[in-house]
Amino acid sequence: MSHVAQTTHEQLVGRAFDKQSAIFDQLYAGNEIIQYKRARVRQHVTDLMPVSCNILELNAGTGDDAIYFARLGHSIHATDISEGMQQMLVQKISSRDKDLQERISTEICSFTELEHLHNKGPFDYVFSNFAGLNCTNQVEKVLSSFSPLVKRGGFVTLVILPKFCLWETLLIFKGKFGTAFRRFFSKSGRKAHIEGEHFLCWYYNPSTIRKYLMQDFKMRRLEGLCTIVPPSYIEGFGKKYPRLLRTLQGIEDRWKSRWPWRSIGDYYIISFQRQ
Repeated sequence: MSHVAQTTHEQLVGRAFDKQSAIFDQLYAGNEIIQYKRARVRQHVTDLMPVSCNILELNAGTGDDAIYFARLGHSIHATDISEGMQQMLVQKISSRDKDLQERISTEICSFTELEHLHNKGPFDYVFSNFAGLNCTNQVEKVLSSFSPLVKRGGFVTLVILPKFCLWETLLIFKGKFGTAFRRFFSKSGRKAHIEGEHFLCWYYNPSTIRKYLMQDFKMRRLEGLCTIVPPSYIEGFGKKYPRLLRTLQGIEDRWKSRWPWRSIGDYYIISFQRQ
């Protein structure tokens, strides 16, 4: 993708999330599976996170994770390409206690342009949740920019959509062939749309992420997310089957780091440590 095409694509992504920013929190607040996903990711991060660390968050959205970690005593520089998402985060911070205002800073910046960050750290932790990096085909450029931003001994945690999702593939039995195979044939990107704005997304297996980080980072943990638990877009599952959902969550929590469950979910959580 040329520089002009990449810029145009990022503008489309930013515009889509600008439109969704005002309703983003309401869309997902009542979804039990999304609540499970957030809890899993946060537990994964806090297991690795030093005390009172300095975090760079990519694609921070409306700031739920930034606020969560700030309340634990960490400092967060929350970045996003969407002005709307950043505005919602700033509103949340300004309407709450002073400690949040002191611990959370914001900056509009694409993760493909991290060399232009005003706040270059270095940071104890770099964090990207819920497939933000799937919105670019320049993941190599993004990952290669991490080394100067992360202190030695610091961590990186990314939540990414892989090229194979067991739940999606099973949709072939419902005749949903497009959804069942959309990740397999995504080399040139697959169309996604939010609030009427269309853009491309790409899928990356853990081996790709390791390849681009292996020179300066060592992989520490890999977990599947929504491997046994169904994806959150299966609407109403938690409300219809609360007991079954709890059972599936218990199974996934036990199997999350085992092969093959660690890499065939809707997402995976992967963490590295700077050498």
